[in-house]
Amino acid sequence: MPILSQLTFYPIKSCAGISLSSATLTGAGLMHEHVYDREWMLVDDDNNFLTQREHPRMALITPRLRSETLELRAPGMLRLDLTLDLPDPDTASRRTVKLWQHTLDAYDGDSVTRQWFSQFLGVSCQLVRFHPEAHHPVNPARTGGKDIGTLFSDGYPLLLIGQASLDDLNRRLAAQGRAALPMDRFRPNLVIAGAEAHDEDHAAHLAIGNAEIRPVKPCPRCPIPSIDQQTGMPGPDPLDVLRTYRAGVGGIGGIGFGMNCIVTRGEGETLRIGQEVALELAFQG
Repeated sequence: MPILSQLTFYPIKSCAGISLSSATLTGAGLMHEHVYDREWMLVDDDNNFLTQREHPRMALITPRLRSETLELRAPGMLRLDLTLDLPDPDTASRRTVKLWQHTLDAYDGDSVTRQWFSQFLGVSCQLVRFHPEAHHPVNPARTGGKDIGTLFSDGYPLLLIGQASLDDLNRRLAAQGRAALPMDRFRPNLVIAGAEAHDEDHAAHLAIGNAEIRPVKPCPRCPIPSIDQQTGMPGPDPLDVLRTYRAGVGGIGGIGFGMNCIVTRGEGETLRIGQEVALELAFQG
């Protein structure tokens, strides 16, 4: 039976992730130590979100949970500590930020945080935090009409990839004399081992303990998988190979790799590395 082989959450959108041995499953995504996946995000002076697409050095901003703080490190920078306690929503400074077609309320960061990120990335920017009164809806056409929200993810609470799917890509890359890619290039929350390549595309749902997760849309791929997550440097882009066999999968207008998922049962359940995953295919063949 397949097992859950990796759990990763990303406190700051498009910055480095934190590998976990266990995490709490919520309707909005993974949570660990009361911190949510993509709870923070960087925005420019026009309040537009920033990602590695334009700023690959974001990969080098490394978070770590320490007691009541989120500790941030980056090469050449002094450590920055963010308080985990949420500010008072009635008195704290807030701003309206833009994430794709959505405008969302967020807590505004302070001047020290602005200076730290702006200095490292070489662009004027500010760190913001998802506001409890904000609602970032998942496309209801993919949820069966259910009102499901996420935080600062691109659009869905969870991203799932099968290890066999990456292994298949790496075999294709090797056939062209190219280096294998690690899973972190694709920035999933959940990785399953022991299934067939791209079984996740065809899964009606996945049961993990008392939780149930439903894949609802292939993840359209941008250039981020070309960025080495350890160096922050762009390298060979796998999209040319992926295009030969993953273009238009699931009816999307792009190159799909991995599946965006929603939670259909088990909010508050703990997921653990090594748990068995019951994967039910929607069809055979």
